[in-house]
This record gives sequence, C-alpha cells and structure tokens, in this order.
Amino acid sequence: MLGDQHTVVRIGSNDGDSTPNLDALGAAIDKGTAFITLSHVTFKSGFLYDMATITKLAHSKGAWVLLDFSHSAGAVPVALDAGKVDFVIGCTYKYLIWGPGSPAFLYVSKNLQEQAVSPIWGWWGQKEPFVFGLDYMPAQGITRFLTGSQPIASLLAMEAALDRLLEAGMEALRSKSLGLSKYIIHIAGEFLAPLGFSFGSPRKSGQRRSHVSLRHPEGYRINRTLIEEMNMIPHFREPDDLRLGLTPLYRTFREIWEGIDRIRRTVIEKCYMKYPTRRLTVT
Repeated sequence: MLGDQHTVVRIGSNDGDSTPNLDALGAAIDKGTAFITLSHVTFKSGFLYDMATITKLAHSKGAWVLLDFSHSAGAVPVALDAGKVDFVIGCTYKYLIWGPGSPAFLYVSKNLQEQAVSPIWGWWGQKEPFVFGLDYMPAQGITRFLTGSQPIASLLAMEAALDRLLEAGMEALRSKSLGLSKYIIHIAGEFLAPLGFSFGSPRKSGQRRSHVSLRHPEGYRINRTLIEEMNMIPHFREPDDLRLGLTPLYRTFREIWEGIDRIRRTVIEKCYMKYPTRRLTVT
C-alpha cells in the first residue's frame, strides 16, 4: 500500500499453511493499494485463485496485479486478455515439461507495455541495439523487457515441448489433470488416511490445480524413503507436505495407483524409520 512510505502487507491463510484467507485478502485491498502479487496456484496445496475476480477487485481500487504462473502454465487453461491481467511471470520447467535451465517468461498487458519499464536494462531491450549508444532507450512494446542474448538451445527444446501441449489441447489436459487428482484423493483417503495422512489440497475441483498435497507428521522421512528406495520422486515442503505432481500429458492412472501403494508400503513397513529427521538442502 502507498502512503508516505511503501508498506508491504502479507495475507495469511485460513489453516496457518495451505489455504489462502480470501476474506482477509479482499479486506486488505483498498484505494491505497498499489500492487498485488500472488502465486496463481499456491505451491504447497495446489489451491487455484479465481484470477478474474481478484483482478476485477484490484482494478476497482486502482491497483495492478502480478501473478506467478509457475504452477499454472501447462496445467490450467487461462485467458489473460479476457481476465484483464496486468503482469504474469513464470517458469517453463514444471508443467511446460522442459527441465532445469529452461527459460522463464513474462507477460505484460498490451495497454501497460509503454508505461512499464523493466528494472533490468539489457541489450536486446534497447530501442536500437546495434547503435551501441551509451544512453539506454527502451524499445517499444514487449521487446523492452528482453535483457541479454536468449538461450537458443533451451528455446528450441521448449518449442518442441510446447508443440506436444498444443497438440493435446489445454482443455483436455485440464480434464485429465482433474481426473488424476480426484483419483489420488479417492484412493489416498481409503488407503493412506488410516495411516495418519491428511489432505493439504482443496477437495473442490475448481479450486485445485495439478498437484496434490498429502500431509503426514513423518512426511520428510517418508519422502526420503520414496526417493531412495521406491523409485518415486515427490517433493517435500515444510512442515509436513508430500507434494505429488501430476503432469497430465504423460502421467497415467496406473502410475497413480502404484505411487499410492508405494507410499502405503513405506509407512506400513516403517521403512522411513532408518532416515534421520535432519533435512537435506534439497527436499
């Protein structure tokens, strides 16, 4: 919010961890609010914000919105122009299926491109890059947000990955994603809930993206066991989240069943007991 000084307001969650407090968010947005930044999908629980509603509320108070699409791109159909979104940032190594080192991306609404200025002045963002002038003059439009030379090899790989996503279609991918997560919730409720697991993800399909959070007091050591012994790679997020990513382009329902069974066996056989509680750097 803006006054005599810039003030950052952080909005908490309903349960202290996973579910955003939408009432508190709405109440915090007023005429003094300048900028709202959210992860479109929360990284722990997979909660999916209503992008159009938040943007409409922000604009009614004169604020801009920046959304992080790292967990949205390639998993959720979005219409940025229709939703009148201002800014989007994100990565391509998750559901756009190209790994670490792949390019990041930036979206700037067309009606803001001439007003906004990139904080990073790069050669490719120059109005006339080959003049090599000493004074920086930003290019017109979205080009001004380029920085240095692009990673050509990564861009070519990214292009090949996007071809497959476009061929499948985002609506079909979203439908399968919801089917996979619904299946996980069903069988985890039957086989894992009796073993002390609970859900950290929304039960309502419309509020859920393409990963499911399973919570357990021994989540970290269970995660270590799955990686070290069960040929399964989930993510662990503090304090007790096992995060299971469901890339709909290639993940199958049979694999979901097998993954849940490996988690069940890990707990029943107490395989995790041999691992220390001390966290490794990468979890």
